[in-house]
Amino acid sequence: MAKYTKENIVSLVKEQNVKYIRLQFTDILGTIKNVEIPVSQLDKALDNKMMFDGSSIEGFVRIEESDMYLYPDLDTFVIFPWTSDKGKVARFICDIYNPDGTPFEGCPRYNLKRVLKDMEELGFTDFNLGPEPEFFLFKLDEKGEPTLELNDNGGYFDLAPTDLGENCRRDIVLELEEMGFEIEASHHEVAPGQHEIDFKYAGAIKACDDIQTFKLVVKTIARKHGLHATFMPKPLFGVNGSGMHCNLSLFKGNENAFFDPNSELQLSETARQFIAGILKHATNFTAVTNPTVNSYKRLVPGYEAPCYVAWSARNRSPLIRIPASRGLSTRVEVRSVDPAANPYLAMAVLLASGLDGIKNSLTPPKPVDRNIYVMNKEERLEEGILDLPATLANALDKLKTDEVVVNALGKHLFEHFVEAKEIEWDMFRTQVHPWEREQYMSMY
Repeated sequence: MAKYTKENIVSLVKEQNVKYIRLQFTDILGTIKNVEIPVSQLDKALDNKMMFDGSSIEGFVRIEESDMYLYPDLDTFVIFPWTSDKGKVARFICDIYNPDGTPFEGCPRYNLKRVLKDMEELGFTDFNLGPEPEFFLFKLDEKGEPTLELNDNGGYFDLAPTDLGENCRRDIVLELEEMGFEIEASHHEVAPGQHEIDFKYAGAIKACDDIQTFKLVVKTIARKHGLHATFMPKPLFGVNGSGMHCNLSLFKGNENAFFDPNSELQLSETARQFIAGILKHATNFTAVTNPTVNSYKRLVPGYEAPCYVAWSARNRSPLIRIPASRGLSTRVEVRSVDPAANPYLAMAVLLASGLDGIKNSLTPPKPVDRNIYVMNKEERLEEGILDLPATLANALDKLKTDEVVVNALGKHLFEHFVEAKEIEWDMFRTQVHPWEREQYMSMY
């Protein structure tokens, strides 16, 4: 991560002809918000004096307590490459503060920093995340609105001309690299119109910042190609949905705390306890890692998404997979997370769950190396394999029962998240859907 001072930034802004600054932050639902200011207000922003109306943002505050301050993280300064040479646009990612100078408890980014302090108290120095976000590309209509027409009929690792999204994906990679991303892989995914771009792991805060920046770049460049990029988990019936596998590791200084060359699978006791914590809380944090009604259309058998709480170093059907790399690359891959998740909240609950396993010296069950999708319910029960929640409503009910996960969100975020999601579920539940009319209009 680049290290900037106020003086560096002022100098770069002049050199690069930056005319506008976006002060970005993330609301409770994971949506990127921003306040755009002219460059004449840069000094004020750098002095943490930019104010905005928090009552207009989902899950923040009421009208009578609306004044909030944006504190830019100087190290997140970047100039958007695609903006005009006549006047470029730069951005900072910000934390939200109260008027009295205290951090706002409803700021998802600050909340993750709070959970990271719990990690540090246990002697760990870093919580690293390597995300694998997937997305679909759909064509735009003549009005610039997204259609359901896919851009290609490609499959896993296909090349052009089958993969017509290749040029768009390449331009996305070039823009990301110009912004400082280290891209590790870029390829067509299993479903037609589906793509994945993997970037290098980083500490949890930077990695979550990168996910948000990644989404913005993907959507921006796709539109330049006449396409709509969506991170909706399951936009189409009958094909794979989009996941965001999260590769997690804990470090103590330069040492990966998950690696032990002398133990079974070369996984340390810490790694096994962390896995046990994730498995213990998996059904209860799913509302956060899979936060939409649509998320549960992805978590069904047959489309490579995990629906069962288990782990393995060999197969890809359980919730947790242990990739083959060892040494500094030893990691735990949580496969249930989808790209609709607010990354700051998702990492807070995953980290807290893993730390609970370490604090209480939990032991994971035996790894399940069979294909769980072909096991029947009785076989799964014999192996102690639980199902993930089947709907957002089920997941919210589970979330409310788990003190560790609730504490990882904090009172403000928990209450506002549950309120927003219960409204979402109720709107879905009471809506009459086309499928119902197709099934019942003639029958009854």
